[in-house]
Amino acid sequence: MTATEERVSSPQTAGTPLTRRFLVTRRRPDGARSRVDEFEVAVGPDTTLLDALREIRSHHDRSLTLRYSCCHASCGTCGMRVNGREVLACVTRLDGLGPGPILVEPLANARVEHDLVVDMRDLYDSLEPAGRPLIRQDERLAGTETDAPVLPFARYEDCIECGLCVSACPIVGSDSLYLGPAALTAAWRTVQEPRGADPSQVLAWVDDEQGCWRCHASFECTEVCPSGGDPAGATMALRRELTKRKLGRIARRGRRER
Repeated sequence: MTATEERVSSPQTAGTPLTRRFLVTRRRPDGARSRVDEFEVAVGPDTTLLDALREIRSHHDRSLTLRYSCCHASCGTCGMRVNGREVLACVTRLDGLGPGPILVEPLANARVEHDLVVDMRDLYDSLEPAGRPLIRQDERLAGTETDAPVLPFARYEDCIECGLCVSACPIVGSDSLYLGPAALTAAWRTVQEPRGADPSQVLAWVDDEQGCWRCHASFECTEVCPSGGDPAGATMALRRELTKRKLGRIARRGRRER
């Protein structure tokens, strides 16, 4: 096929661009009933969900409210639910969502501010008691030698505080007192690397019926985590650490009583 023939046969240039239908949930904080607006958007092979939503806001409805920043899955601000699953809009390609209409909703288990924007203050407040350091140190590899002095390695924490795990958690949806997967992951992070914090205090905080023992191990939080943080694994690790410490205390008490 020649280049001329390819241009003529291309659906994008033959007057029939590929379009997708979006069903976007519109919500207001004033208690008004939510509604779903429909939009037809021309898309390409690499179009992301964020691309499409920005197109809707720019050319279809300027009142659509959404939040985004980095556009490469680092800031976590563009979290939302798409076809019933939590995603970051900036890295969610439309060709991976399958055929048919695309339903877009705000994150669950959070107060909706406007349309697709939720109030993140409850999430941030839940992380504070853990005292999790935002940057962690990497240990230098054993035996590594260099001619020049090397500053200590540092890496940013895996959790980007996007709230996807909290939205996906079935327990958070039914129990407002549950600490939730984000807070429990932050707690385990502090236990792993205290950096001056007291791990015993953090473990006492999560050792509660509304703490790590409330989790039903559905692993929905881990499934949706965009940065591989494994919140469910962190919760199970807290349980193991608490169990180990309790068994250790029982063993020491038994030895003293003999």
